[in-house]
Amino acid sequence: MLAQGSHASAAWITHAVTDAVDPATRTATITLDPVAYAWATTSWRKVTVQAHSEEQLVELHEAALARGLRSHLVRDSGRTEFNGVPTLTALAIGPDLADAIDEVTGHLTLY
Repeated sequence: MLAQGSHASAAWITHAVTDAVDPATRTATITLDPVAYAWATTSWRKVTVQAHSEEQLVELHEAALARGLRSHLVRDSGRTEFNGVPTLTALAIGPDLADAIDEVTGHLTLY
């Protein structure tokens, strides 16, 4: 569970960097919006809540995207777990303002 959550929580910055990389120089410059900058330079706050199915993860992901939030859904390849079956395992929403994320996840139980 920790590995899957870690994949999800690092995804937004990993994608921002890899999308910006110049293959010739292997350098990248990214610009963070004020909310992402505040998160990256202060709290790194994460709140972990429980979803009860892959379908619920997809619904939460779609709801976050519909609100313009960053959202990353992790699909484990199944090589070490899940008997070789690719499985949705985690979702990260944000960074963003807590109130905006709570619109999507506020009804879920803390993990």
